[in-house]
Amino acid sequence: QVQLVESGGGLVQPGGSLRLSCAASTSFFSVYAMGWYRQAPEKQRELVASFTNGGSTTYADSVKGRFTISRDNAKKMVYLQMNSLKPEDTAVYYCNRDPASWTWGQGTQVTVSS
Repeated sequence: QVQLVESGGGLVQPGGSLRLSCAASTSFFSVYAMGWYRQAPEKQRELVASFTNGGSTTYADSVKGRFTISRDNAKKMVYLQMNSLKPEDTAVYYCNRDPASWTWGQGTQVTVSS
């Protein structure tokens, strides 16, 4: 079973930035499309960014132009650079395949508040 470990969250003021990291314990990491998801309180988990194994990226409209997903296949890592953060970005952030099929990790809390 693939293990996912997310890190990098924290408390940041509106307009600030954070960089999230995710480590995946699979030797076949490079063949999978990877995504970052988030779940805000009392809301369903949503996909916010995806990076295919072919190198293309897609973003939810709510984060387009502010978030950037990247990956390092050699390190089996996926990253999410988040800029111009807004209070509505507050959520627990997770990584997983796209579409998600692995067991979820613990996630990393991002709180945007003044």
